[in-house]
Amino acid sequence: MPHTRRLSRAAGLSHGLQAVRGKRPLSCTTNDRTTGEFMDTSNDTHLKSIGYILWIFGFTGSHRFYYGKPVTGTIWFFTLGLLLIGWIIDLFLIPSMDREADIRYRAGALNYTVAWVLLTFLGLFGIHRFYMGKWVTGIIYLLTGGILSLGYLYDLWTLNDQVTIINSRT
Repeated sequence: MPHTRRLSRAAGLSHGLQAVRGKRPLSCTTNDRTTGEFMDTSNDTHLKSIGYILWIFGFTGSHRFYYGKPVTGTIWFFTLGLLLIGWIIDLFLIPSMDREADIRYRAGALNYTVAWVLLTFLGLFGIHRFYMGKWVTGIIYLLTGGILSLGYLYDLWTLNDQVTIINSRT
């Protein structure tokens, strides 16, 4: 591992020298102060600010669903954030959940945050499905209340993957 760390630092220094000389690097990198690694920030699919806003309602698991953790999101929902203890611990875990989501999911034409806001507030009406270009199921959700809320629950579990698949096609 030390060898790859040196290479990544050298790559970061190279980008830094290019910036000093007036040239822009091909991708934006930042230094992760905890590991000393340089990481690509061009694939920022999920926002920490939205994660913290959802954390306020975190005892329902909403921030965990947003970051692509549906199993623990469901556990948080039924246990009120593990009796609020897990909810408090998550306050400190949001930056790492954000990094994991940015690595796992693919940026593209559809914005994850917009899709999640639409699902959260208008999901029973299928507005998030219209946003994703799924007109038929959007109309079905609109007429049936998100297929009697079961489709809404399905989308809580799979929305990140649905957006990633659409983004990989474009």
